Amino acid sequence: MEYSGDEFDVIVVGAGVMGSSTAYQLAKRGQKTLLVEQFDFLHHRGSSHGESRTIRATYPEDYYHDMVMESSLLWEEAQQQIGYKVYFKAQHLDMGPSDNNSLLSVVASCKKNGLPHQILEPLQVAEKFTGRFNIPETWVGVSSGLGGVIKPTKAVSMFQTLAFQEGVTLRDNMEVKNIVKDEVKGGVVVVTTNGDKFWGKKCVVTAGAWMRKLVKTISGLELPIQPSEVMVCYWRIKEGHEAEFAMGGDFPTFANYGDPYIYGTPSLEFPGLIKIAVHGGRPCDPDKRPWGSGVNMESLKQWIKSIFKGLVDFNAPVSTQLCMYSMTPDEDFVIDFLGGEFGKDVVIGGGFSGHGFKMAPVVGRILADLVLIGEARGVELKYFRIGRFEDNPRGNVKDYGDQVKFLNESLKS
Repeated sequence: MEYSGDEFDVIVVGAGVMGSSTAYQLAKRGQKTLLVEQFDFLHHRGSSHGESRTIRATYPEDYYHDMVMESSLLWEEAQQQIGYKVYFKAQHLDMGPSDNNSLLSVVASCKKNGLPHQILEPLQVAEKFTGRFNIPETWVGVSSGLGGVIKPTKAVSMFQTLAFQEGVTLRDNMEVKNIVKDEVKGGVVVVTTNGDKFWGKKCVVTAGAWMRKLVKTISGLELPIQPSEVMVCYWRIKEGHEAEFAMGGDFPTFANYGDPYIYGTPSLEFPGLIKIAVHGGRPCDPDKRPWGSGVNMESLKQWIKSIFKGLVDFNAPVSTQLCMYSMTPDEDFVIDFLGGEFGKDVVIGGGFSGHGFKMAPVVGRILADLVLIGEARGVELKYFRIGRFEDNPRGNVKDYGDQVKFLNESLKS
């Protein structure tokens, strides 16, 4: 079989934040690496673009705690190496009904992992944030120090630049149509739609919203990963109060564990505007997207009106942006060997379910570990294995509001 260009130790398919981070990790370990992307680098058709992603250490599932803590350090290490910032630190505030199971699990996880936090009554929340949050009497707040914002497009560019500096070969506008086992010399052959063929000892697939399609083509396995189009909204801060919500002060990143699950960040990318959005969207085919809103805007407007008491204009968002989630039924990642005829030669990382970006540096480290040494040091991967779907294709659905509702419906088909 003839190959196009050089042969590689590892080929990484998909150059979003996960693939770019993985390529960087591999190259740092001396691996001759190829990173291929089906569209332009830094395109806006997937999940790794835009202005901001939150980082927080408070999770209902305590197995994410160590991953976030390691990622926080790796973000700082990478930005020190590149020479500019992609990670802007802030406090973090979780809030919701005092009997909400997910919020109670957040508190339990904080205690188990020794994460410094404060449990605040509604009046204490208002006092701590000088009236900017006014939560209902039956709610509580959970305040912690590790929050912040990651600049996504800038972060992907950072990892690609660092990877290139370490010797990674970068190829965009090169759609992978199949990956096949090389029965003669071992390893795998990555085949593109334009006819190029690349050989690698190993392969990592981080195809984002296209993961389900590509894995099915490669192996016949259909993973329960549902692409969804989500809309991010920016709202105008009342004139004269812009500084109170700005990054660099004491305003936190935040998450609402009510129904729907709502999250937001301090004002950073657009001065005078604050990002407040619903965690969820509309299931779709990533190649036939609706390119429109799937958000229940009325519930979001009412939430903003209630919580911010007129300090944020709730009538309509000033700006909106679209991106993709790749949802699993339990909202946990898929990080595993593809198996079958490929054994441990192909590793997959996907289904990051709208909360994986913050952990991209550690996911890259884990995927590099798996492909090079066959295990991930210091991480329990049982929560991310493909096998968890075999007996229960919908996984263990968690209590995250309408995201779960629409995902359940989408997976019936």
